[in-house]
Parts: sequence; C-alpha cells; structure tokens
Amino acid sequence: MEFPVQTGNPAKVESPCLVIPVFKDGDLLPAAAHLDDASEKLIGQLIERGDFDARLGNVQMIPFAPGLGAERLLLVGLGERDKCREGAFRKALDAAFTALAGLPVDACGVAFTDVPVPDRSCAWKARMVAEAARRAVYRFDEFKSEKAPAPRLAEVTLLVSEGGDAGAAREGARIGSAVGEGISYTRTLGNLPGNVCTPSYLAEQAEALGRASGGALEVEILDEEALEALGAHSLLSVGRGSEQPSRLIVMKYQGADNPEEAPHVLVGKGITFDTGGISLKPGEAMDEMKFDMCGAASVFGTVKAVLGIRPKVNLVAIVAAAENMPDGRATKPGDIIRTLKGLSVEVLNTDAEGRLVLCDALTYAERFEPASVVDIATLTGACIIALGHHATGLLSNDDDLALDLLDAGEAAWDRAWHLPLWDEYQEQLDSNFADLANIGGRPAGTITAACFLSRFADRFPWAHLDIAGTAWSSGKEKGASGRPVGLLTQYLLDRESDAEVETEAE
Repeated sequence: MEFPVQTGNPAKVESPCLVIPVFKDGDLLPAAAHLDDASEKLIGQLIERGDFDARLGNVQMIPFAPGLGAERLLLVGLGERDKCREGAFRKALDAAFTALAGLPVDACGVAFTDVPVPDRSCAWKARMVAEAARRAVYRFDEFKSEKAPAPRLAEVTLLVSEGGDAGAAREGARIGSAVGEGISYTRTLGNLPGNVCTPSYLAEQAEALGRASGGALEVEILDEEALEALGAHSLLSVGRGSEQPSRLIVMKYQGADNPEEAPHVLVGKGITFDTGGISLKPGEAMDEMKFDMCGAASVFGTVKAVLGIRPKVNLVAIVAAAENMPDGRATKPGDIIRTLKGLSVEVLNTDAEGRLVLCDALTYAERFEPASVVDIATLTGACIIALGHHATGLLSNDDDLALDLLDAGEAAWDRAWHLPLWDEYQEQLDSNFADLANIGGRPAGTITAACFLSRFADRFPWAHLDIAGTAWSSGKEKGASGRPVGLLTQYLLDRESDAEVETEAE
C-alpha cells in the first residue's frame, strides 16, 4: 500500500473517493471547507438539514460530487469537537477505512491531518492514518475454501492543507506503514493454528526475514541439542512432552552508526500451543491457546517494522519457542529443574510454563551486554482480571525504562499500565525444596510472575510486558490484535532520537 502526500486545493484532486471528517457543530475543517465551496455548499447543507449525522464513527457515502475532481465523497463523523482525543480520532479512522475496504476503489484521498487532536502533530496523525488503512485491509483467510473478495484499496493519498506539513506527513506515513505491516505480520502468526505454527515454523520465519533483509538481519537458531549443551534445561523442560522440538531463535539487527553500541533486546514468549501440560487446562476455549505465542509474534512484527523503517539502533530479538503438551516424558508438578542461570526451580504448576522458557532467554540475553531488555508474554490470566483488555501490564526493575515504555505506549496509542514489583511479593515464590517455585499462589499473580522473571534479569535494565489481555480478542471478532508492536517500535524509535540528541550534545 502506498501513502503519497498532496497539498493544494482538494477540490481539484482527482480520486475515486475523498474521505472528509466533519464535526457535529458543522464548523468545517480546511479541506472540507474547500470542497464545500466548490460543490455549492453540498457538505454544509447535508449537515444543516440533518441528512448526515456527524456522530463519532458514522459514515455516509455521497456517490456524486458536483464541482469536484473526486468521483465520490465519504463523510466521516468526528462527534463533538471538544471530545476529539486520540481514541476518538482512531475510532473515526477505523470507521472510514472499514467503509473504504468494502468499496470498489483502489485509491482514495483522506483529510485527517486537518483534524485537531491536542498535543498531536501532523506526523502522528499521518502515522495513525497509515496504520488504520493497513488494519482495515488485513484478512486472514488462507484456510478458507471460498474467500471473500479482497479489498482493492492500494493507495491512500494524505491531503495536507499546510504545505509546510508535507514532509512530516510523509515521514509519519512511512513509519505508520511499516508499523502497520509489522502488526499484520504479528496478527497472521498469532492466527495460524498450532499444527502449522510450531517452534520450527517460527525458526523458518526468522530465517526468511533474514534472507529478505538484504544482510540487515543476522539469524541464529539453537536447536534442542544446542540448548542441552548450553544448559537451557528450563526451556527444554516445557517442550519435553511434545513431538515438536523446542527452539531458541536469535535475530540481530545492527543499525547504529557504532556497531559496538549496546543493543536493546526484545524477548518473546513463543508457546505455540499451551495445553497446560500435566496441569491440563479446561477444554473450553483451549483453542485460543494457539495465541500463547503472541509475545513471540509481536517480536517478529517489531523486527519486520524495524526492517521497514531502518532506525539507527542495535537490536537483538530473542524468541523462546516450545509447545506445552502432556505425555509420559512431560514435566510433572513437583519436578525440580535447573535453569541456564543455575537456579533450581520447583515446578508446582506446569501451566505456568511461559516464565520457564523466558527465564533461560533472559539469561541468554546477558551475553549481549544490553542497554535494555524487554520481554513480552501472554503470561497470566490475572493480568486480564486486573486490567481487562485495554492496557498491557508493565513491570520493571528500572523506573526510567518503565517511563520510557509508558511514554512509547502513549505515543503509539498502544498503552501500558505500570504495576509494582516490590520485594515483599518475592517471598510468595519461596520453595522448601528448590531455590524458588514457579508460582506464588493466587494473590497478585501477574506481579509474582514478574518477580520470578526478575530473578533472571538482575544484570541489566529490564521490563516485562504482560499482554494476556491485549494480544487477541475472543468471541465473534476472535483473532490476534498485533499489540504491542506499536509500543515496541516506538520505544526503539525513541532510543534512536535519544542517541541523536546525545551525539549533538557532544
């Protein structure tokens, strides 16, 4: 999908469709005002007569637009002007592009950079447009015998009223397109069934990204023999009951001017299917446990976005991939395993397996002497109880890192919420027989899961993102969301900006 930028009078733009946002108060934005003047007050009359209700997210097609170069207009309601914030802006965008995706048009022009959103730049609005466009045309139908017609939309022109904003709009759209592509990739990996998306399949995906990167991405795959030699017994213990071999996948991107600059590390939980192991889950909704690798999927999606943007940062992406199945070889409750760090863990519940693969991946990350480490995991149902399906849970051993991630989430509108990681919670992991247990009981389940991981992240600034409530949706709209690719990509872009400021100050 292409996102060109055009300035000048929108009335002269030749396009199959122009998308025009309007507020309920009828006070037209610059692009809409130009179109209104050229079309004998068509838009204003529709609003005044009540033929178009500009409530938030309402859309109306005008199939003929006299006096305009466009073949049709699509009006999109923004609701009340004083309530137009980020969430409302994105809701209007989604309504517009959902409608466009169903139209027989391959191109359109949109005037959303005109919309006033407090404290948001033209670049931010252009980025949101590109992300929304890619979100609307995404389809996952490769297993359908009869596929619905694919959306035709392939070009979205950003109509910019202020000529000086054209460069910012182009850059915002470039980033948004790459992030949107990464989100789509993450959604596809998450939506794939467990009999297709196995640890080996994820390893193949990493190798394919490496081949397509033109040398920008170095990939290393550690198989079970290499993991055994390494001493990653915790990761291996999770996949012991499965016919699918476990993998540790390492992807390295060096974009910084100094190749020796400390990298930022992303670590993804890649449980490609989670039965719970011997601590078997209930059958209801167990099919959704194919989404238990969405942390890994978000790491893949972020790598894809980074390869599209090419920021000047060094990145290491690590995916701990395994399938958690019960058989005669599977880890049992009460078993004690030895981690790569050397700590012993009493496994009280085999369904708390994500932390067992992540702990070895976090220890592996030490060798890169990282500037920061962020792990991403669908780790605890307790996070859904605490935060629902809107905010990602965030816990960290470094307040500055936590604030950076919160800021990135706000900028990308892929938000997280900071939970405490106090020492008082650590004692819930005490074990009579090993250095620690893998669960800490029902109270503060999200926090004690992070406490477990913190034992393996004591040599670098570290944060944990629990995406159990945000990685996918259930019900009629069941499917992976692609979160938190936006947050993670923004975090890396912010680190690039920080490095540029430091360079200028020297």
